[in-house]
Amino acid sequence: MELWLGHIGQIWWSSLSRETVRYAVFAVTTWAVLWIVLKAPLRRRKIRQRSPAARQLLVEFIISLRSIAIFATVALAQSLMSRAGVYPLTHAALQGGIVWFWLSLLLMILGHDAYFYWTHRAMHDRRLFRTFHRRHHRSHNPSPFTAYSFDIGEAAVMASFVIVWPFFVPTPWAVVSLFIVHQIIRNTLAHCGYELMPATAEGRPLIDCLTTTTHHDLHHAHADSNFGLYFTWWDRWMGTENPHYHTAFARAAFRLATAPPALAEAQPGLSGEI
Repeated sequence: MELWLGHIGQIWWSSLSRETVRYAVFAVTTWAVLWIVLKAPLRRRKIRQRSPAARQLLVEFIISLRSIAIFATVALAQSLMSRAGVYPLTHAALQGGIVWFWLSLLLMILGHDAYFYWTHRAMHDRRLFRTFHRRHHRSHNPSPFTAYSFDIGEAAVMASFVIVWPFFVPTPWAVVSLFIVHQIIRNTLAHCGYELMPATAEGRPLIDCLTTTTHHDLHHAHADSNFGLYFTWWDRWMGTENPHYHTAFARAAFRLATAPPALAEAQPGLSGEI
């Protein structure tokens, strides 16, 4: 019994260590590169004039460690279920070769984008917001460390996708790991505070179907719009994209004199008033 419990503990600790390293590497590296090393060259692409206080960054990091502990617990449950044989499709996925490997990654990203949009939008319902999503929106002015700053309920909802998806879609475990890396990269960049997407001559995003930092930053400022994570199409199909998004993007990309003032600047309490 003790040996079995010790094995369980090793799996959980391994998952916790791996997820902590992923978060620390991408969040700390993004913060160090954009906010310190490239601060001067990128000053015109900073979305907000003010930077969040050091206390906010510390709180976000601590709360993120709690989220990572929940992710590790979910990863433990998935590992045990896999060993019990409840994921037969993951073995079948190996028969698809390299073509299915990359196609299954694309499908998982598309599936998660839809899952995120609808669960995220649901958490903005007044009946769910305080329990599931309030912690994340306390970061009115987000930073790279905001990426995993979740309430316990939201962390569980976000982690649940990785458990559920392989039940229905043949997905190699290596693809799941690669998906998680993609997710933390995009999530960190969405909160990085600098607009990194190249702009067209007209001031629109070069790849307009992808969300930009400005797109998600507007969500933290005006919580009733821009619910998408990777792509803009769900917001456009459902009419939830901020009508000032492209103007705000142009302002961040070019600092246009004709742009309206600081649309992305959050006001105290705004994000909780939905």
